[in-house]
Amino acid sequence: MLVCLGAMHGNEKAGLRAITLMAKMLEVEPITNPGFMFKGLFLGIKGNMPAMRKNVRFIERDLNRMWTLDNVDYVRRTPTSELKDEYLEMKEILELIEYHYHRYQPERLIILDLHTTTARGGIFSIVTDDPKSLKLGVELHAPVIRGMLKGIKGTTLHFFNEEHFLPGTTTVVFESGQHNEPLSVNRAIAAITNCMRTIGCVAEEDVENRHDSLLIEHSTGLPKVAELAYCHSIGPEDGFEMYPGYQNFQRVEKGEIIARDKNGDIPSPEEGLILMPLYQPQGEDGFFIIRELIPFDPHEVIAKKSTV
Repeated sequence: MLVCLGAMHGNEKAGLRAITLMAKMLEVEPITNPGFMFKGLFLGIKGNMPAMRKNVRFIERDLNRMWTLDNVDYVRRTPTSELKDEYLEMKEILELIEYHYHRYQPERLIILDLHTTTARGGIFSIVTDDPKSLKLGVELHAPVIRGMLKGIKGTTLHFFNEEHFLPGTTTVVFESGQHNEPLSVNRAIAAITNCMRTIGCVAEEDVENRHDSLLIEHSTGLPKVAELAYCHSIGPEDGFEMYPGYQNFQRVEKGEIIARDKNGDIPSPEEGLILMPLYQPQGEDGFFIIRELIPFDPHEVIAKKSTV
């Protein structure tokens, strides 16, 4: 069972468009390719619909920072009529996934959470420490970022796993580009396609090479695997402002002035590559600094962890 989440942040609509187009492609594929067979269940979910209608990241709270055990317990025991905004969205997402999971009873539940960023400069996937999550991230042919769960809290990656959710659950986040970049939709489609191939929903021979080529093309020159070195958390009262011109994977030096807030200039505390510099009013993270892991063979790490 493959669940694709789109627009968990209401102004990140590329993933939602990709899900809609993928559903149509799966519907017509058997007509043009009589031998095509889809194995499994494909479920597309609209994330934060109120925020999506207003084209903002969130209404009251960031839906992708709310997936804590306390919040999940709260929405489970609270009647729908008493919930609103992001709490209501959370309850509906949980109920949708659980309903189809128990109806279909899959051996594995894969959740692909599709996002975009305010800055340009590259695509990437974010994985957990679970070897299955790492394997899926590697197969998306984009840089894999590890350790992000230590810098942020309450994301889908934190909650949707075997420890906190349903048996067999594995989650990967895929960032397909800048919010309004037309190719962000195409890259999200390619990521969904590669994910379906990796988990066995579609046969290798039914996947066109252009999906791999598109992702590889936009990953050229970027690190294969990197890890989080620093996360700059912010609040509405900070008056945070990122200086213009920074892109994902742009190298910054330690001490380089890259942003400012009410207290003055903000230097980069680490040498490395900047990730997700914030160029929008809403958000809890001003920027991230990552380090490339060299040398690194992700397939070797997956094999080693699988034997533990």
